[in-house]
Amino acid sequence: MANMYYTENPDSAHDLHELRVTLLGESFSFMTDSGVFSKKMIDYGSQFLLNCLAFEYGDSLLDVGCGYGPLGIALSKVQGVSATMVDINNRALDLAKQNAAKNGVAPAIFQSNLYENVEGAFNHIISNPPIRAGKAVVHEVLQGAYEHLVDGGDLTIVIQKKQGAPSAKAKMEDVFGNCEVVKKDKGYYILRSIKEGN
Repeated sequence: MANMYYTENPDSAHDLHELRVTLLGESFSFMTDSGVFSKKMIDYGSQFLLNCLAFEYGDSLLDVGCGYGPLGIALSKVQGVSATMVDINNRALDLAKQNAAKNGVAPAIFQSNLYENVEGAFNHIISNPPIRAGKAVVHEVLQGAYEHLVDGGDLTIVIQKKQGAPSAKAKMEDVFGNCEVVKKDKGYYILRSIKEGN
């Protein structure tokens, strides 16, 4: 049950909601549904992550595990990034596409189990990783990011201490050779690693 949103085709009955929220100082409207992560509100971790991100206009961004799209859509609209958003969950992706159109942005949105269908390299990768899918999946998010970043690009994630922030930090240090704790709040950690060019 706990893991139902980390699946390609959730079979829970539809239960559509509209969320009206302010993210990065702008108003947004998002459709959500059952079988997707955090359908009743934009979860605290995602909001905390957003508030720690400052990207340049036109930067390329990959949002891994985008859900119904709040992170990639907000960053596209407010910071003008060129976003690519992926998720394993087709129901979440359908919502993300509707939500992008609703909020007047046009990121690339497609189905991918983590990096499986992702091509190319990005300036930034962000993720509020699917903790309930297990540590191995979270670590795959961290590991796979390296080859999908340009030199000087960065991976930024949000993770709760009790849900494995220390082991995620160790994994990021292992993969990238560096990991900074950008900010901590209410047990949530924002972790960032930079791909240092040779």
